Amino acid sequence: MARVLTPRSEDFPRWYQDLINKARLADNGPVRGTMVIRPAGYAIWEHMQADMDARIKEAGAENAYFPLFIPESYLRREAEHVEGFSPELAVVTHAGGKQLAEPLVVRPTSETVIGEFMAKWVDSYRDLPLLLNQWANIVRWELRPRTFLRTTEFLWQEGHTAHVSEENAREYARLIHKTVYEEFMVEMLAIPVVPGRKTKGERFAGATNTMTVEAMMGDTKALQMGTSHELGQNFAKAFDITYTSQAGAVEHAWTTSWGTSTRMMGGLIMVHGDDNGLRLPPNIAPIQAQVMVVKAGEGVTEAAVKLRDELKSAGVRVKLDDRADIPFGRRAVDAELQGIPIRIEVGPRDLANGNAVVARRIDGTKSPIALGEVVNDVVAALKADQQRLYDDALSFREANTVDVKTLDEAIDAAQTGWARVPWASVGTEGEKKANGKAITVRCLTRVDGTMPDSDDEPELQAILARAY
Repeated sequence: MARVLTPRSEDFPRWYQDLINKARLADNGPVRGTMVIRPAGYAIWEHMQADMDARIKEAGAENAYFPLFIPESYLRREAEHVEGFSPELAVVTHAGGKQLAEPLVVRPTSETVIGEFMAKWVDSYRDLPLLLNQWANIVRWELRPRTFLRTTEFLWQEGHTAHVSEENAREYARLIHKTVYEEFMVEMLAIPVVPGRKTKGERFAGATNTMTVEAMMGDTKALQMGTSHELGQNFAKAFDITYTSQAGAVEHAWTTSWGTSTRMMGGLIMVHGDDNGLRLPPNIAPIQAQVMVVKAGEGVTEAAVKLRDELKSAGVRVKLDDRADIPFGRRAVDAELQGIPIRIEVGPRDLANGNAVVARRIDGTKSPIALGEVVNDVVAALKADQQRLYDDALSFREANTVDVKTLDEAIDAAQTGWARVPWASVGTEGEKKANGKAITVRCLTRVDGTMPDSDDEPELQAILARAY
């Protein structure tokens, strides 16, 4: 099959952009840093959104929607928050032909506007916990845009909650991080992630703790796939989110926020893609199997339709491609580029032999299967290929992660992979030194890989890497 992408090993950034273009996932928008998500890309995002939304609701949160425009004064109420976002803000100063009395910020995140309404909606401990989530667009003025990874406007979900105690807030933030983010990445995206705690220097502006899930991309750089934040009482005090306790005292609530975005699309591409295009994990693929008429012939289309219907009845997301007037090779290349896990090819010769050819995108195999066995074969292959993608990604990460003892060794190792090093060997000053060499501390973990409760726990490990 003719190569249509720049090889990954030759130029990874060019390969990434080639894949997005050739697979028709997205295009550049008319304003620098914006993107148009095309139907093939948006279908993947919809499947991500649907599965994650179900997990969020299972955790007890309810969806709501808040305004795109936020009064600038709202952001200024929490000093650390506005300072952290100031370079990225898009501000509206004129509207309706007039200068506005107060500038409006196009939302970079919604802690402040949601905090304003939490204060209105919460009176008593009986109103807590208040568990909210919204699916929305976000604007952060990006100086070095890259499709899906860093764009001026992107799509995401952002959860915001208020609780009666610090313990309850911490438990909920961790629940989301584990059962929504980590499990979604593993079970649906087939991406092994490292859950960890961000250092103070990498923490979300205004948070008392930020938890992250980090993934290794195909060029060994790290990508932050999702974050959960404990906000303490910082926003509650800034926005006067108070409640009357069971004892009758007026207390400030404890709040959290957490989010993932279309950045996950970039991660999906860079973890699983190869020189022939995208490889979609079957669990998240909008089309899990495509039945393709290779060439028109007596009974061919009818046999293809029958296979499609049987696969659909077996719970497979299936599409029929009977466009025999378009060269088969071109259609097969398109299917490979878009990462459709399985193609079932039906032509006159196959039909005469009582077979269809099953081509598996993940492992690259292609073999004739008796028509009566196709459905069972496809169902088994989808399950096996989902696991294979995860196993391959995990093996790649482990092969490119080294354990070292000193900061200098970690900085050197992080040029070509990930480095695990004792946090005591890095510290705040060491982190600054690493940052000066374009290396960041991605997260802190315990030796056993579990999430630390604080930055001060003994024997913490730091993961250092180059990152997107």
